[in-house]
Amino acid sequence: MKLEKLLLASFSLVWLVCAHAEIIENDPRIKVRTIEPARDVGYTAGDILSRTIILEAPKSLQLIETSLPIAGLDKKRQGRGSGIEVREVTLNKSTGLDSNIYTLHLTYQIFTSSIVARPASLPAEFVKFGGKGESFDFRIPSWSFRISPLAVYGSVVVERDMSSFRGPLLLEATRQYQFLWGLLGLLAISGLGLLYVLGTYTWLPRMGGAFARAYRDLRKLPATAEGLSQGVTRMHQAFNTTAGGSVFDAASFLALKPGFAPAGADIERFFGLSRTVFFEPGATHGIDDPQAWLRQFCRRCRDCERGLK
Repeated sequence: MKLEKLLLASFSLVWLVCAHAEIIENDPRIKVRTIEPARDVGYTAGDILSRTIILEAPKSLQLIETSLPIAGLDKKRQGRGSGIEVREVTLNKSTGLDSNIYTLHLTYQIFTSSIVARPASLPAEFVKFGGKGESFDFRIPSWSFRISPLAVYGSVVVERDMSSFRGPLLLEATRQYQFLWGLLGLLAISGLGLLYVLGTYTWLPRMGGAFARAYRDLRKLPATAEGLSQGVTRMHQAFNTTAGGSVFDAASFLALKPGFAPAGADIERFFGLSRTVFFEPGATHGIDDPQAWLRQFCRRCRDCERGLK
């Protein structure tokens, strides 16, 4: 007796499943295409989702508009609402060569939340088609997505919550960028300062003076007696150009150009070296390497010329 009841219950269950399958089996004459939201995660209470359903039916069949979903409806599941409410329903109809095309725009709003992310779905909708003495239901498929909580419940370990759907965790870097730009500005100013001190060409104001040009020429002279003579002559030209006339001693030059006072002792030595080279070859000047010293002296005069004391 128990075996008979079990078999009867099993048969009834199979029949119900088959009957339900027949109910939801769509008519093959109706073609359906859906356009779903771009993402299926990250929705919270209050968000709005829109989907578009395109139904193509033979001209002999018409969509019964009274069967469309009703705005404000929240379909119940197991006796309670799903928390997803129909917000707006719009239907557009167009005609093809041998078919009617219905474009159905459905807008839903979420009115539910949870302490954890949970699965949800835009419900399957049933519409009716009729014509030439027939009428039947057509099932629009559901669309599944996930609803996220409004706030995180409990502690979260970031290393275990690196979902591919989560955007990058960005840090506020405005202060660091300002500090970096400040350092770059300081670097640029320092570079210009080094260029002004060490540069030999006329890149900045006061860099193309007489001693700057003489320094470039001295670096090209050979390490010979002839090169020394040419170097001393070139320095006399720089002194004369700077003073605006012929100069024969340090005192008269410093009287005209007091900015060269820091190099006064070396200027005195230069005029002594000049007398040795041109007028008194046997005199001593106390300079071990005259040409190397002459270049260093010219560079010091160039610094005085640029105001680098």
